[in-house]
Amino acid sequence: MFFGVMVFAVKPLALVYFVFISTFLGIKILRASGNKKVFYVLFSCAYIVGAEVFLRMNNGTFFYEASKYLVILYSLIGLSSGNFNNKAILYVLYIILLIPSVFVAVSQMGFETNIRKAIAFNLSGPICLGIVAMYCYQKTVSFTQLKIILVGFLLPLISMTVYLFLYTPDVGAFVTSTASNFATSGGFGPNQVATVLGLGMFALASRFFMSKEGIIPKLIDLFVLGLIGFRAIVTFSRGGVITGVVMILAFLLFYYMKVNMKRKFHIKGALLFFLGIVLFTWIYSSTQTSGMIDKRYANQDAAGRTKEDVTTGRAELLFFELNAFSNNPLFGIGVGKVKEIRFNETGVIAASHNEIGRIIAEHGSLGILAFLILLINPLIFRIRNRSNIFFFSFYIFWILTINHSAMRIAAPAFVYGLTLLNIKYDIPRRKLGLVKK
Repeated sequence: MFFGVMVFAVKPLALVYFVFISTFLGIKILRASGNKKVFYVLFSCAYIVGAEVFLRMNNGTFFYEASKYLVILYSLIGLSSGNFNNKAILYVLYIILLIPSVFVAVSQMGFETNIRKAIAFNLSGPICLGIVAMYCYQKTVSFTQLKIILVGFLLPLISMTVYLFLYTPDVGAFVTSTASNFATSGGFGPNQVATVLGLGMFALASRFFMSKEGIIPKLIDLFVLGLIGFRAIVTFSRGGVITGVVMILAFLLFYYMKVNMKRKFHIKGALLFFLGIVLFTWIYSSTQTSGMIDKRYANQDAAGRTKEDVTTGRAELLFFELNAFSNNPLFGIGVGKVKEIRFNETGVIAASHNEIGRIIAEHGSLGILAFLILLINPLIFRIRNRSNIFFFSFYIFWILTINHSAMRIAAPAFVYGLTLLNIKYDIPRRKLGLVKK
């Protein structure tokens, strides 16, 4: 919260904030040993992932993809400590499969094009995912540590939420249509802002339902959830909010199935309070936007007319990418070429919003194989290891986010890695209300 006020007051302090947290977290990782190193690597990555969009909107990094590179660096430090699981070799193959299209891009772009930027923008996310997955594969963390890692996401997101309230305290004054709103998103991309806030909604909701603390801490969690949910909703970017809601539903379903009858009773009681804050947040959002948000989710324009394309142009982009694949099925059209070719053919500058379409178009058949590794491997891992009660929520976040926001931010890459963790219950499962199934 303090950092949100500080950066709003003096914007250049965002860079100081970035240097401080990246250095501090790096030192903590280097000094840690054994299982503590695993925890510090994951917590540090979670914090950077949570802070990424906040830093971007305030020019708080030295270059745009700095947060992804930092997550890669922290993971490589962890990998350098040994204990690489041989079964994670599939993710080495995944990275190798992405390389040929780099040469395709270089041969077609020529050196007058900024190849470094094109490759960095399109491959930093996939490479980040591969390295995080290699590091996380079957690493063991305690259940308590995993909950703290979720708090790692939350801390910078709370600061960002405070910043958003300071940036646009009167939301209604800036809402004139049902389009994604940059003003209510801190002057930055609504899609990215809503995506990380949706992740924050999940972190708070899961914390609320699992908490055994008193009523005051739970009410504080609900209050903060309402604030984050409100700011996510008024970005008018639906993808991040819907993803957050689906994550929460998946967690509740799986958690409810795993707990004993006593804990089920507590969940039902907590659900009433939770639904109350959800209803209040939506009504407040609708009031503040003069009903525009209701029209947005009903796929209507400001006049109440139903829009023809519920995907806001994403389907058209996907069809373009699939057509590019059909013309170049083996190695694809090359990294970063989708945006360039689309501009040359249509005059429209639009980066891909769908990572599946992008990887198929730019990497061809090798891209399909690479994506299948990502899609199937966690499910196989899940069959052998069912210790992670957040597995389906994490997996859903990854698959939905890459479908509406590609891999613009580090969040889907890192959260994907969390699906591959082995969770150790340092407190007896019966005391947590969990039963073996």
